[in-house]
Amino acid sequence: MTGTTHDVGFKRELEQKVRAGERLSREDGIALYESDDLAWLGGLAHEVRTRKNGDVVHFNVNRHLNMTNVCTASCAYCSFQRKPGEKDAYTMRIEEAVRLAKAMENENLTELHIVNGLHPTLPWRYYPRSLKALKEALPQVSLKAFTATEIHHFEKISGMPASEILDELIDAGLESLTGGGAEIFDWEIRQHIVDHETHWEDWSRIHRLAHEKGLKTPCTMLYGHIEEPRHRVDHVLRLRELQDETGGFQVFIPLRYQHDFVDMKDGKIRNRLQARTTMATGAEALKTFAVSRLLFDNVPHVKVFWVMHGVQTAQLALNHGADDMDGSVVEYKITHDADDYGTPNKLTRDDLLDLIRDAGFRPVERNTRYEVIREFEGPDPARRETPQPMRV
Repeated sequence: MTGTTHDVGFKRELEQKVRAGERLSREDGIALYESDDLAWLGGLAHEVRTRKNGDVVHFNVNRHLNMTNVCTASCAYCSFQRKPGEKDAYTMRIEEAVRLAKAMENENLTELHIVNGLHPTLPWRYYPRSLKALKEALPQVSLKAFTATEIHHFEKISGMPASEILDELIDAGLESLTGGGAEIFDWEIRQHIVDHETHWEDWSRIHRLAHEKGLKTPCTMLYGHIEEPRHRVDHVLRLRELQDETGGFQVFIPLRYQHDFVDMKDGKIRNRLQARTTMATGAEALKTFAVSRLLFDNVPHVKVFWVMHGVQTAQLALNHGADDMDGSVVEYKITHDADDYGTPNKLTRDDLLDLIRDAGFRPVERNTRYEVIREFEGPDPARRETPQPMRV
């Protein structure tokens, strides 16, 4: 994309394709990443997000629960995992997990998001039992639990196939898998960042099975480390193809890779990628949202996880293709230890409403299945005339 004529011609061609609802190609995706006109790119992605979701920004009231941080893997980007016997390694008894979850109940919680380490010795039965106990304690709360990597791990420790494992977990109250474990699928990159055996073949097999059983799931991409734009495009296109087949993905979530700043209490640097990388800038983040929205024509929602982007970049992402701001997460441990740019630990429902209106959108509270729980008033037109300081 050098020279203004090519640039203008390319832009016009892309605009026509997008407005005609034509599918963009791998080459289109790579060329979009090469464009340095973020305003144009964001505008085009915003058109698509508006066509799909109007002026709405979805959110939900959720909490994260990590029942164990003990993990056999040592993935290069992760500062959450601990080895058995390490000082701050922990594994909750089921009663403890229930007590923690019950303590969150008064916050009109609609979703519990559960992700764990790949624990070497916990028996398989622990997992359906914990879901069952959590569901009994919080019948109104949807359980969104386990990555495809965890399901693959359950296959190994139980000797059962994923299909039976999913049936048992669904019987115990599972409503959705989480989208994690995807990172970047291309082996050129994946072999350097992932230290477990769940790669594209198993990740896609498990989500395909979940979709066949009627579960809707999210899908994710970890960006801004050692990958290049072509790897991001490849990642989205694999997911797009799987979505053509199953229709089971509800939302795509680009996750910004985080450097560690404070998670070295014991002097160990677990996040081995940080020495060779710089974190993605805000502009790179917005470009990734925009290109993802334009390529991923068959997934209804794109979510900006504000914990990993900071609230201001998250607000801007809403004008670059995103239509979901996740939830009022508390204590997000997996990367939040790594965050040194002032992201709050918790946003209340009111904080989220303010942020969404402040960005010029209408907040809609949803549940795990993207059914509307409650619609709220949009931004006050009088207040939009003069820029207001954010109240976070």
